[in-house]
Amino acid sequence: MKEVSSAVSARPILSLVAPVYNEEETVAAFVERVTGVLEGLGATYEIVLVNDGSRDQSLQVMRELQAHNPHIRIVDFSRNFGHQIAISAGLDYARGQAVVIIDSDLQDPPEVIEELVQKWRSGAEVVYAQRRNRSGETRFKLLTADAFYRIMRRITSVDIPHNTGDFRLLDRKVVNALIEMREHHRFMRGLSAWVGYRQEAVQYDRHERFAGTTKYPLRKMVRFSVDAITSFSTIPLQLATTFGFFLAGISLLGIVVAIVLRILIHAVVGQASTLILVLFMGGIQLIFLGILGEYLGRIYDEVRARPLYLVREVISSDDEPSG
Repeated sequence: MKEVSSAVSARPILSLVAPVYNEEETVAAFVERVTGVLEGLGATYEIVLVNDGSRDQSLQVMRELQAHNPHIRIVDFSRNFGHQIAISAGLDYARGQAVVIIDSDLQDPPEVIEELVQKWRSGAEVVYAQRRNRSGETRFKLLTADAFYRIMRRITSVDIPHNTGDFRLLDRKVVNALIEMREHHRFMRGLSAWVGYRQEAVQYDRHERFAGTTKYPLRKMVRFSVDAITSFSTIPLQLATTFGFFLAGISLLGIVVAIVLRILIHAVVGQASTLILVLFMGGIQLIFLGILGEYLGRIYDEVRARPLYLVREVISSDDEPSG
């Protein structure tokens, strides 16, 4: 059983990490709501806002909020590095015994944090928020999300809970384990499932966006899915080998059929059929070259060993280095 003290300390009991990208219309309302929830938990806390290269006035709004709220720490990126990298930076800078990850668009209601903390106090080390309903999302997005989780469950050995996002609470030992993982193409909900520990769920209803537009259009969703699959599975590479043997078998059968037809009825295969087969094989080869390229590109990124992100400045009411 974890004990939570409300006494003021340099290192807070709870840290809340929220990536912010072009959320000038939302971030003030978000901070107000999460502050109300955290104040009611009876524990010292901090709010780590990671500005992921916002192009609007999000940073200015966050500065104004931080000037009146000493619990806020702002990590300002030098440019946009992406949502998953922003979460990673938040974990790097969070100092709490438990860390809550939540998006700043208010689709995930901050009031659920109280249930996450209760599970943590009861001994859970990873508490993930699992969506019952997803208001305001298109049928296409719901269907593709469902397909994504089903595919991930089939082709990976990591049991990623269905209908979950990055909204979750992590114990300090889990955070420390994730901090050690510095891979560039990150799928944080997969990594938090991979580390194991005692994991429990909290059911909740996801809301529509408070304001603004989604930061995950179809292009980013596809890129995110590719990162997730290539981070946890080599099945696409194995599929290339399997399909190659299958086509080789079909080709051998075709050769036998062609010889028989030639001998018995003097049939001659037309140019159109040959052209179709050549184009088909060329397309298959290019697809699997692309799959190989995805994996090679990831190896290249890791070999270069560039930092995950660059920070322009950290805006905080204290000068204590983060842990």
